[in-house]
Amino acid sequence: MVNILVSGGGEHGPVEVPGDDRGLAYGDGLFETILVRHGRPELVQAHCRRLLDGARRLGIPLVRADLDLALQRGQTLIERAGEADRQVLKLLLTRGSGGRGYRPPNTAGPRLLVSLHAAPPEPDSEGVAVSISDVPLTVNPLLAGLKTLNRLEQVLASRTMPEGCYEALMTGDRGDLREGTRTALLYRWQGEWRTPPRDQVAVNSVMLAHVAQGLAESGQGVQEGFLQPEQCHQDGFGGLLLLNSVIGVVPVHTLAGRQLPLPDQLATIVSLARNVEEFR
Repeated sequence: MVNILVSGGGEHGPVEVPGDDRGLAYGDGLFETILVRHGRPELVQAHCRRLLDGARRLGIPLVRADLDLALQRGQTLIERAGEADRQVLKLLLTRGSGGRGYRPPNTAGPRLLVSLHAAPPEPDSEGVAVSISDVPLTVNPLLAGLKTLNRLEQVLASRTMPEGCYEALMTGDRGDLREGTRTALLYRWQGEWRTPPRDQVAVNSVMLAHVAQGLAESGQGVQEGFLQPEQCHQDGFGGLLLLNSVIGVVPVHTLAGRQLPLPDQLATIVSLARNVEEFR
């Protein structure tokens, strides 16, 4: 049975998590960050699908009824906080306590922490500057796409990101631009929308999937392909976008100090990112 813990708001103070919790000790768990706009959580079904799939792959017992109850308690936090423009509802799942060393217990008692936070400032809609991190991205095939609690590579890349940069892009094993520390990549190449192969990224982006579905509905598919840094300065390149469920979509105007073109269909992509109901 999943133990749901609620942090903050009303009678809910800080939660107590024991020191032997496997999420705290080993990063044995997953999390979701859901944008709440004017009191309404967005892309909830997609976030739930990703969390349930991740729990299944890690062998953490979790069912949709657990998430529904956690979301109900999250909605209570939202209502008590008052209607704000933008907030973030966080669901953090751990396997719970027990086991011997790294080996998990035969019967897990998962914990699901629910908390509400102020959303980070929105990036400049005109575009942002990004760097290319010296910290490489390593993707274990067994963990590819999972939003696990293990984010040390992203922490290191963020820690060394130059001042004035909004994001640090991390390179894959081919030297390609694979994803940002907290964002997925969508780029325009030779008249097509492309994204790095989705089975070779650290996190399968909810917002990227949402936008890709919207583009497909309009007759524009999103192809998969590796993006080398030098491609960004070649004739066939038509712009680079960062995506996640909290910021939506933002264009990159400067990569490692060099200017990039802005996509000619930027308004279309931004509209798809905002239209969270149609493809939910």
